[in-house]
Amino acid sequence: MDILKSLGHPEEIINLFKYKIGGCRSVMPKLDYDSMSETLRTCYAYLNQTSRSFAAVIQALDGELRHAVCIFYLVLRALDTVEDDMSIPLEKKVPLLQDFHTFLYQPEWSFSESREKDRQVLEDFPTISVEFRNLGQEYRDVISDICHRMGVGMAEFLEKKVSSMKEWDKYCHYVAGLVGIGLSRLFSASQLEDTEVGRDTELANSMGLFLQKTNIIRDYLEDQQEGRAFWPQEAWSQFASRLEDFARPQHLSSALSCLNLLVTDALHHVPDVIAYLSRLCNQSVFNFCAIPQVMAIATLSACYNNPQVFQGVVKIRKGQAVTLMMQATNMGAVQSIIAQYSQEILQKVSGADPSREKTLRILSLIREKSLSPAALSSRAHHISPVYVSAAMLLAALSWQYLNATSASENFVHIKDRFN
Repeated sequence: MDILKSLGHPEEIINLFKYKIGGCRSVMPKLDYDSMSETLRTCYAYLNQTSRSFAAVIQALDGELRHAVCIFYLVLRALDTVEDDMSIPLEKKVPLLQDFHTFLYQPEWSFSESREKDRQVLEDFPTISVEFRNLGQEYRDVISDICHRMGVGMAEFLEKKVSSMKEWDKYCHYVAGLVGIGLSRLFSASQLEDTEVGRDTELANSMGLFLQKTNIIRDYLEDQQEGRAFWPQEAWSQFASRLEDFARPQHLSSALSCLNLLVTDALHHVPDVIAYLSRLCNQSVFNFCAIPQVMAIATLSACYNNPQVFQGVVKIRKGQAVTLMMQATNMGAVQSIIAQYSQEILQKVSGADPSREKTLRILSLIREKSLSPAALSSRAHHISPVYVSAAMLLAALSWQYLNATSASENFVHIKDRFN
């Protein structure tokens, strides 16, 4: 039960109830589906079916940007479905990936040979492509360009493993950094954000790399079980002869050393994340960008030096996710959240960890970028023990009532990749 997991965190309990009774609408307003065309409604249905992470924040974007990002997501989801499908032979998959951007202008093109769970976006690609062609030229150019570059990059990595740390960055650029770059260009094209947001590809790339590396780190065991390997050999070969050895109890110490090395590498993107978010002006764009990033650093904190990465699934609490979603709506709050989870990681750094000095240096830099009197005061909460006890009792009783009288709603958690 979600409420029980948050008993030691009264702020989470309060936010769970706010979310449950509709507080999420302040961040994630409801869409007017009645005014949409049938094909566009179908696209939003596919968005909700295929994205556990981004559907809600996409639908909260302002104006025509919402539709552009929805279609962008579905096009890349279709591309990603081709890449992930191990049943498609390489001789067919490579040209599919490389030419996928051309299918956007072929009204009848679809693909019915996939066995992946999200295959409907390929089987009904004409519905997606017609809405792509309904977008303004400024949006179509961005989506087609990113789709082309991503398809070429995915094809490059089909037949080679991620060996060096540089190749890890390159792979993450293709499958996530390009997403950050494309989104930034869409933000600027919509005129909701300054043109500089779309021009600064370095910061936009870092936004994507931070999310992708977090997912790769957290998903070690799942990827191993499904025959995939995304941890770079340059990192894991320092601690084991085979990547799969980390799942064995006798290799736990080495596994944790490698894990902490990769978390430290991912943390190097956080200063860029702070710089990028500080440039944003539109509230819906800020929420869209900030919420996944704060959930990513919370996830990294949960993963750091955690044996559970190699034994099961590491997830942040639902109450924690809802709290982050509801609070990460201004720069001061985001800086304070980042400082909070950076401090949590700092407290777990072992004196014997091989990456200790590098970890401490990047955490110090993040602290410098994220801590300020204004940021701290924006999230300062002083709750009396009596209030906490009363709130927890009320929460426990009310939660039972709410669960009995209403269906649970979806919430945003950083689980699947936006690639």
